[in-house]
Amino acid sequence: MSGSLYRAAVAQLEEAAKIAGVERDLLEVLKRPVREIIVHLPVRMDDGRVEVFTGYRVQHNNARGPFKGGIRYHPRVNLDEIRALAMWMTWKTALMNLPFGGAKGGIACDPKKMSASELERLTRRYAWAIFSSIGPYEDVPAPDVGTDERVMAWMADTYSKIAGRWEPGVVTSKPPALWGAEGRKEATGFGVAVAAREAARVLGLEPGDTTVAVQGYGNVGYWTAYFLAKMGFKIVAVSDSRGGIYEAGGLDPLRVREHKLKTGSVIDFPGAKRITNEELLELGATILVPAAIEGVINSGNAERIKARIVVEGANGPTTPEADRILYERGIVVVPDILANAGGVVASHFEWIQALTREKWPRERVVEKLEEKMVEAFRAVYKDSEEQGIDMRRGALSIALSRVAEAARLRGLWP
Repeated sequence: MSGSLYRAAVAQLEEAAKIAGVERDLLEVLKRPVREIIVHLPVRMDDGRVEVFTGYRVQHNNARGPFKGGIRYHPRVNLDEIRALAMWMTWKTALMNLPFGGAKGGIACDPKKMSASELERLTRRYAWAIFSSIGPYEDVPAPDVGTDERVMAWMADTYSKIAGRWEPGVVTSKPPALWGAEGRKEATGFGVAVAAREAARVLGLEPGDTTVAVQGYGNVGYWTAYFLAKMGFKIVAVSDSRGGIYEAGGLDPLRVREHKLKTGSVIDFPGAKRITNEELLELGATILVPAAIEGVINSGNAERIKARIVVEGANGPTTPEADRILYERGIVVVPDILANAGGVVASHFEWIQALTREKWPRERVVEKLEEKMVEAFRAVYKDSEEQGIDMRRGALSIALSRVAEAARLRGLWP
């Protein structure tokens, strides 16, 4: 079990198993994915040369329903990372009580350095390579880091052409015109914002007196900042891969986004002080939202985190060592499998619409998503308070109990 991220996921599982009372045999099963797929993808680039990319699809568990999880395009994609993310998806779908299991996929590439035509050829080659292992009742991919609804449209089209029929339920987060859910693009960020709001409420914090710092200003980070600002919270700092900005008087998320679209980064936003990503993490903002990459809060900086609440917009931004330090310091951590579950909840709504060919209005999606997020937050917070444990262990124990129950009922076959 090499790979720090996967080791962290397994360590979390082992702790949760003790709380949930999961037997050793089943625990050993859940430590490992059902299936790991590695594909090598030759793609002709625009200049005529052929480049071979490596892609992955890890299907962790499907005791509760079809595998479900995103696909990321990033230079650092590797098998151990995908294994960990697939496992976390199993717990995320179970925690939100969705009829899915967990999976994750990815391709080691740099989408920022590829043209649209190169990305399309890569995506279609990948969809062709994993065709036999995905499907609306088998495994339903979605976007992740470096991918978007355009990539999902290419995947759906490729799958459908091979299958010989139009099948919009094979992926989620498609464009609305292709049976994508209204509101899906902003769903993850909206869910993070709702989780942050609920955490502030249980601590008795008023939005107008509560400051927020968001690390990562991609899709999740932007929408988190946007919705929190609409709820009355003050966004004082945001950042992207090139650096961050700070303004004690508050930032307008929409104006910052427009600046980033024009310049390629949030840095040098008029009137704001330039800061590093590391400085953002250690600011005195009441709520910290790490919405970029994994492992940014670790044993090296956990003692310097000043926020009262950490809401994990990214997957795995807090290491197990940092978790213990933050909990001992009384900092509330809303874990990723709860905080950023809005995307998969909206994906479930999209999947239903695709299978039934029934279109929901955006208002229905948002209303039902908020209900799901609030219900899950309150259940996890209540469980963690009653057991005297942090919210991550509380969330994992609830999710693991549900997966374990389904696995026991279905049994081993043959």
